[in-house]
Amino acid sequence: MPQTIVDLLNEGKEANNADKFRRGNVIYLPAGGSLIATGDIHGHRRNFDRIVAFADLDNNPERHIVLQEMIHGGPEDTEGGCLSYRVLFDVVRYKLSFPDRVHIIMGNHDISFINNSDVMRGGKEMNRSMRLALEREFKQDGTDIALAISRHLLSQPLAVKCENRIWLSHSLPGDRLADKFDHQVLDRPLENDDMFKPGSAYLLTWGRKHNQKTLDKMAELLGVDIFILGHQAQPQGWSRAGENLIIIASDHNHGCLLPVDLAKSCTIERLVESIVPLASIS
Repeated sequence: MPQTIVDLLNEGKEANNADKFRRGNVIYLPAGGSLIATGDIHGHRRNFDRIVAFADLDNNPERHIVLQEMIHGGPEDTEGGCLSYRVLFDVVRYKLSFPDRVHIIMGNHDISFINNSDVMRGGKEMNRSMRLALEREFKQDGTDIALAISRHLLSQPLAVKCENRIWLSHSLPGDRLADKFDHQVLDRPLENDDMFKPGSAYLLTWGRKHNQKTLDKMAELLGVDIFILGHQAQPQGWSRAGENLIIIASDHNHGCLLPVDLAKSCTIERLVESIVPLASIS
């Protein structure tokens, strides 16, 4: 069983790297078909199942889905350990079933697990919580599985760019550090320094509360018109947080997803009208 999971994660890593739409650390989607954009999952099993049901990739061969931040949240073991890795394993299986249509982008909790650095959620340090749960479930094999998780998370792309000028990433560099962002990180292999502040992968996953000047600067730098991000808590499931920014959350009962027609140019108003509450999906 433990070796089967390590093998699964290694296959997922290979699938991330081999995605035919990937160049460097960005997935470039064509002008055709559709996309389902989601926010942070954080171990929310029911919402992941709803997202999979709505996407219905078996019957929609030109549809893509973008997922992010599977770990840190959701069910716990009897000692309070985080079991979100179980959802992560199923997401990897989903990726392997549709290797060029399921795209998992990197989040700040992923980077924190890779670095084994502290990250708080709900008053709990999540990496210790998850690693202890792995040890309790898999005993001496827990360390090997944690290493395989880290390698898989490191293989995830940083962003998705659509032909109709929509950009999806976990976040964007914050206002004060935007000038330190090196966009070449999108085109080259990730290095260890990229994962620590002020490394560019760190900046792309940790920024919050962007002002419009930063959003406009990033849009020009990246050659896009609209951003769809996660990362920032959204009690109602989404918000329009700027003239060209929508933030989506998918990790609670008010979570949402956002369908996007890749064949058409989109306004942010049209995208807002398309938001689907996950609770409405049976």
